[in-house]
Amino acid sequence: MKNPLDHSALPGLGETRRRFFGRCADGAASALGLSALASLGERGTDANFAGPHHRPRAKQIIYLHMEGAPSQLDLFDYKPELRHRFQQDLPDSIRQGQRLTGMTSGQARFPVAPSIFRFSKYEGEGGGLWLSELLPHLGEVAHELLLVKSMHTDAINHEPGITFFQTGTEQPGRPSFGAWTSYGLGSLNRNLPTFAVMITQGKGNMQALSARFWGAGFLPSEHQGCKLRVGSDPVLFLQNPDGVTREDRRAFLDVLGTLNREEFAQSGDPEILARLAQHEMAYRMQMSVPELTDFSGESADTLGLYGPDVLKPGTFAGSCLLARRLVERGTRFVQLYMRGWDAHGNLPNEIKLQCEAVDQPIAGLLKDLRRRGLLDETLVLFGGEFGRTVYSQGELTAKNYGRDHHPRCFSIWMAGAGLKKGMTYGETDEFSYNITENPVSVHDLHATLLHLLGIDHERLVYRYQGRDFRLTDVAGRVMREWLA
Repeated sequence: MKNPLDHSALPGLGETRRRFFGRCADGAASALGLSALASLGERGTDANFAGPHHRPRAKQIIYLHMEGAPSQLDLFDYKPELRHRFQQDLPDSIRQGQRLTGMTSGQARFPVAPSIFRFSKYEGEGGGLWLSELLPHLGEVAHELLLVKSMHTDAINHEPGITFFQTGTEQPGRPSFGAWTSYGLGSLNRNLPTFAVMITQGKGNMQALSARFWGAGFLPSEHQGCKLRVGSDPVLFLQNPDGVTREDRRAFLDVLGTLNREEFAQSGDPEILARLAQHEMAYRMQMSVPELTDFSGESADTLGLYGPDVLKPGTFAGSCLLARRLVERGTRFVQLYMRGWDAHGNLPNEIKLQCEAVDQPIAGLLKDLRRRGLLDETLVLFGGEFGRTVYSQGELTAKNYGRDHHPRCFSIWMAGAGLKKGMTYGETDEFSYNITENPVSVHDLHATLLHLLGIDHERLVYRYQGRDFRLTDVAGRVMREWLA
C-alpha cells in the first residue's frame, strides 16, 4: 500500500520538494494539509493506518529479547550423548568449514563442551519439550510453550544480529518490528504509547544497545518505541518543570500546535504531524504513566508470581509486571531487553545468575496473563540474536567453559494467542551445530508473528525513496505448522 504522505521520491530531493511546496502553496497543497489534518483525533496522525488484513489471533506482543544470545545447549536443546564426547574435537564433518568469529577462528582445537546442567522432559499437548534445571519456574508453564529449536540467522556478531531480529535486515536504518506493528495496526489506547521498550542490566558480559533497535527508521517518527524505566521516574522529562502548571502546558501546546499546522500547510512535511502527535501523547502520558507504574494496587499474590525483586527499580521482574499492565491497557507492542547473555567464558556461573533473574518473572508473566484472560490475545516471544557453539571458547574444564557465537541453529520459544502448546518444532544434529529438520529463518518468524496479528506480511509495505519496503523484505513464509 502506498503511503499517501510519502514525499521522498529520490535521494537528495527531500529539501527540493520541501522548497517546491513552499513556493507553490496553492490549492493542492492546502488540500493536502486539510486532508492530513483531518486524520488527527483518536489515532493521532495515523493517516498511514492500515488495520488488519484478516481476522487476528493476537492483539498484542510482548517480546523478551535476551541480548547477548543465550546458550541453547544449556537451556533448551538437550544433547545427553555429548557427555561421552567431552574434550573431543568437533568433527570436520559437522563444522563443514562454516565461518567462525575472530574470537575462536585462531584456536588450535575446538573441544566439545557438554552442558553440565540436567534437563527434564515436560509433557504437553504437542508432545512436550525438554528444559534445563536452570528454568524450574518456566517448567511450570511448559504446557503453554511452543519451543522452536531450528532457528537460524545470517549474522554472526551482535550488532548486525540484533539489528536483523529487530528490523528484518542487518543494515541499520530500517523500521523496527514494533514500529511496523504500530504503523500497521494503530493504537488501542491513545493515552499510552503503542510501542514501549524496557531495558534491564544483566549479570554477565553485556553488549551495547542502540536506540535504533526500537526506532521508526523511515516510518513516521511517532511509531518509534517509547523507552520506559521501572522506578519513580519512568519517562525522563515527562513532568513539568517547577512553576509550570498543567494548564500552562496545555496553553503552550495549543499555541505550538497552531504553528505546526501552519508550517505543515506550507511544507507538507509529515514529520511535522508526527511531532505534533508526540507532543500530545506526552501531555496525555503525564496523567496515564503515573497510574501505569503504580504497583500499589497489585495483590500480594500477584506480586508473588513475579518473585522477590518485583518492587526493586530496574529489575527484570518489575519490567515483566509493567509489561502485563501495559498490554492490559492496550499497548500493542512491548519489548523487554535483558542484557548479559554473552558468555564467552565462565558460562556456567553467568547463565545461572541470568536465569535466576528471568525464570520466575517470565513464568509469573505467563501465569498472570493466563488467569486474567490476556494470554489468548497476547503473544509472548523469548529469544536472542543467535545461539552458542558446542565447542568451548578458551579453556575447558569439567565445571567451566565458554561458548562463541553460533548463527547456524538456536532455540526460541513462544506462547499465547493462536499458537500450539506444549510442543517442540525443528531438530538439530547431535552437536546442536546444524539444523536437521524444519529450518526457520528470521523472516519466517516475522511473517508468522504478523500473520497472528492479522497482517499479511507481503502487503504491509511503505514506499521510501522509490522502493516499497517491508519487514520481511522479499522473503518469509507463515509457519502454519505452529498455528492452533
